[in-house]
Amino acid sequence: MLIAFDSTQQALRAEMLLEYADVEIDIRPTPKEITAGCALSIEFPQEELESVKHVLLTEKVEIRGLFRSAGPGLYEQIL
Repeated sequence: MLIAFDSTQQALRAEMLLEYADVEIDIRPTPKEITAGCALSIEFPQEELESVKHVLLTEKVEIRGLFRSAGPGLYEQIL
């Protein structure tokens, strides 16, 4: 699973909040297949989806979208 952002500020804020919530995350470059205003994305395991959505919504983190891999180089937007 992947979170894409429009701004680096929101990506860094989400990183801090998700780490504080003990969600297993990795910071990675935003794949070229996903159009976003920020070069940073956050990757996380699918099992953490509900925790991630809770943090993003309660903390009002602005995101471009939540994506899941739909095969090599393909992403499906889920939020």
